[in-house]
Order: sequence, then C-alpha cells, then structure tokens
Amino acid sequence: MAKRIQLVLSKDISKLGRVGDLVEVAPGYARNYLLPQKLAVHTTPGILKQVERRREAERKRLAELKIEAEAQKVALEKATSLTIAKQEGENESIFGTVTNQDVAEVIQSAVGIEIDRRDITVPEINKLGSYRLDIKLHPEVVATIEITVVGS
Repeated sequence: MAKRIQLVLSKDISKLGRVGDLVEVAPGYARNYLLPQKLAVHTTPGILKQVERRREAERKRLAELKIEAEAQKVALEKATSLTIAKQEGENESIFGTVTNQDVAEVIQSAVGIEIDRRDITVPEINKLGSYRLDIKLHPEVVATIEITVVGS
C-alpha cells in the first residue's frame, strides 16, 4: 500500500476539509488533482506553525463567543416581565398561536438582546398562561425563560 501524503488545504473541499486543515491523502490524489489545481500545498514547518496559530485563534474566538452567550443567558434569565398580548376567545384560548418571531420581538424590546428566531424553541401555545421556553444561544449554552401570554 502506498504511503499517504500530508497537505494543507488552500480551499474548502467537501468531504475532505476546510481551508487550513491538515489532511492526509493518497499520493495520486495529491499529485494529480489537489496540487495542480492549487487546492492544497505541501506541508513545511512554517506552514504547520501557521496552521497551529490559526487553530489557536479559532479556539480563542469560540471561547469568547461562549462567554458572550453565558452573559446573555444571565441577562435573559433575570428578565421577569416578558409578556405577549394576544386576542383571546372562549375558555382562555387565543386566536392564532405564539410564534418564535413574537418571542424574539418581546425579548428585543424588554431586554435589548437580539435573538435569532430559529434558536427559540416554543411549545404549542394555544391558551393564556405562563410558559417556559428554551433559547439556544451557543451549542453549549441554552437559556430557559418564562413568558406570560395575556389577553388583549
């Protein structure tokens, strides 16, 4: 079996890696496709140092994002007056339903934090009352808030 070659990718390649990734490929794949197309370069000590610096910078950036998400979580969980007014019908039921967009707008106006509506998990809300919602702020940080649905 042929020896594998280490290369650093210059462009994103599906099913292989992203820019700056260190990959091991078959010599023919490297020689016939990756290197002539300038999709990858041979590894050298200098390039390996650059790859390591890039990875460290990415780790720091992700750590900062997590710290920011933790701060947002604390601010969201302190907010107690999150109220959504909906037109009510009989037996405390509401017309329509409470959507992710409704919750995002209430959070924006009450707390001042802009949340992407796709990160909010809203249970089926068809009646007046209090409900608990989960908001995914980061892959490792989930905030749980309580909203109150009142009649208008």
